[in-house]
Amino acid sequence: SKTISKCYVQVTGMTCASCVANIERNLRREDGIHSILVALMAGKAEVRYNPAVIHPAAIAELIRELGFGASVMENCGEGDGILELVVRGMTCASCVHKIESTLMKTKGVLYCSVALATNKAHIKYDPEAIGPRDVIQVIKDLGFTTSLVKKDRSASHLDHKQEIRQWKRSFVVSLVFCIPVMGLMIYMMVMDSQLSDAHTHHNMSTERMEALHSSMVLEYQLLPGLSVMNFLSFLFCVPVQVFGGWHFYIQASRALRHNTANMDVLVVLATSIAFLYSFIILLVAMAERAKVNPVTFFDTPPMLFVFISLGRWLEHVAKGKTSEALARLISLQATEATIVTLGPDNVLLSEEQVDVELVQRGDIVKVVPGGKFPVDGRVIEGHSMVDESLITGEAMPVTKKPGSSVIAGSINQNGSLLISATHVGADTTLSQIVKLVEEAQTSKAPIQQFADKLSGYFVPFIVAVSVVTLLAWIIIGFVDFEIVEKYFLGYNKSISAAEVIIRFAFQASITVLCIACPCSLGLA
Repeated sequence: SKTISKCYVQVTGMTCASCVANIERNLRREDGIHSILVALMAGKAEVRYNPAVIHPAAIAELIRELGFGASVMENCGEGDGILELVVRGMTCASCVHKIESTLMKTKGVLYCSVALATNKAHIKYDPEAIGPRDVIQVIKDLGFTTSLVKKDRSASHLDHKQEIRQWKRSFVVSLVFCIPVMGLMIYMMVMDSQLSDAHTHHNMSTERMEALHSSMVLEYQLLPGLSVMNFLSFLFCVPVQVFGGWHFYIQASRALRHNTANMDVLVVLATSIAFLYSFIILLVAMAERAKVNPVTFFDTPPMLFVFISLGRWLEHVAKGKTSEALARLISLQATEATIVTLGPDNVLLSEEQVDVELVQRGDIVKVVPGGKFPVDGRVIEGHSMVDESLITGEAMPVTKKPGSSVIAGSINQNGSLLISATHVGADTTLSQIVKLVEEAQTSKAPIQQFADKLSGYFVPFIVAVSVVTLLAWIIIGFVDFEIVEKYFLGYNKSISAAEVIIRFAFQASITVLCIACPCSLGLA
């Protein structure tokens, strides 16, 4: 008997099923090639050949001559099948040993491990020599009941609904409270400019006076040192800080626990410091019954949260769209297959319904009119029209006759077909597409990786800069107080110089933090 080896060749440049047929047809004619199977989506050819006559490099060269790119794949472990089973009826370690040793003696099983605690068996096998049904039969013969670990077909891990909901909620809460704060702030700005105009032109019109009067209402002190403006801003800011910032706090604490600093840490730092500083400065002002209202930053947190939660919300909506498409693809897979046993002259001897994961390569599967093809395969008997629009986008049904290849997930229309399974389980075209989309979703764009890496350095850097700002202004202030006086307008002359310096230094450093926080890097 001739020895037959198997090799895998990575093939690039295949665009459709006719490329596959072309490669298979031409290579079959070559000496020393026993059989060839090409998977279009995976871009992989599995070749069984006689090493005495031909070697893998020559096979790749043959494919190249047909006009495709080809390279021999070194790690041939790709072909191993993996099976996860639930085994019931095991009572002790000797049962485990019995199953493991029997399976390891079975031809084609490469690795087997059974866990008594979880009732699970993990088996690696060579699909050429043995299939999942044979393995299950071996375990049944030992007197245990066994079933497949049910895969979650709904793709619920790809669901972004919950995140979409939570960021939407964050955004709406922040927005509702942000608008009044913004309004108050803009109003104050306009009034301030009018005030300064009024001081320069002494002839004030009556409506000017009234406008100023209303701005005085906002500056009016409910308690000494607590103006209406600051009180309202504080009221609007608290719910945003708690509800709008909830998720940011959770993520930031997680990041810090792992000694990393991400954008969430910056957001939390900037908003918390701005909020706490403003809150403390208000308390101080009230304690010393200040006549001049202190400068607070209550407008910062709501605005930051609005922008950033809007960004996150949009991001998850976009992710949800691709996941939806993926979940639809997954739902196209058939769940069951009808496997038939053929006698001489293709006479049907028996047929049984099995889970689609139990179909092994080389099985004969019957597909009735209106049924879905459970696996990729080749027609052995029957003529039919098949709707392959899910893969090819082709609206017209395609004719299938013995020898034609069929794609899992496509729909058989009018005739009954018998097909021989060529690609099963994770190797079918549909599974490969799903895998590609999943990989595309989980992998990051290079620019995104770069931004993440930068923000790792960016956060500590910004914090350092704002601390330096704080210290620098304190030093400048104590060395030359006039500089601070020049820039820190409208401070209360009754408080000590040291306090003025420290307040000014804090304002400067918080400004640095808050400006750096919604930087384009973080939002992007």
